[in-house]
Amino acid sequence: MQLPSIIENAFRASMLDVDFYNRAEDDTSLNAQAAIVVVVASGLAGIGSAIATDSTSAGDIGIAMSLGIASGVIGWLVWAAVANLVGTQIFKGTSDFGEMRRVIGFAYAPLAIGIIPWLGFIGAAWVLLAAVVAIREGMDFSTKRSVATMIIGWGGWMLVTLVLNIVLDWDMRSSWPF
Repeated sequence: MQLPSIIENAFRASMLDVDFYNRAEDDTSLNAQAAIVVVVASGLAGIGSAIATDSTSAGDIGIAMSLGIASGVIGWLVWAAVANLVGTQIFKGTSDFGEMRRVIGFAYAPLAIGIIPWLGFIGAAWVLLAAVVAIREGMDFSTKRSVATMIIGWGGWMLVTLVLNIVLDWDMRSSWPF
């Protein structure tokens, strides 16, 4: 895997590049890149969250990064699964779990700006916008259907994150996506 390729792809995804999302939908060779984008962006957002809450010891930052990654990866898989189910069964889109996993994985790219304290909110909002484009292109349906699918899928992701925070007694500030 070429590093410039993943950086270019993450940038294109962040810029809501429709052509890129259409390519990512069909290109199974991008599976690993999508997963790396989720891990890196979620880890960086976790670090930014720790810094924003003055948890700046190496241990606190490591824990925040690890929880950010765990929450991000679990959330990504849940979001992709729910979006695929809602998009194909309710809105009659055309996709499969692998396609949703790839396009939503790349939609996580803007979350990386969360490394800068207090920009996590902007990164999270940007991810939602990117996810609308990603789901629309991945499902091949209207923006309205994409917005509805994104909201339901994201809601599932947030519910899982909340349950993990409660059950595992995680520090919510370090594992939320912003």
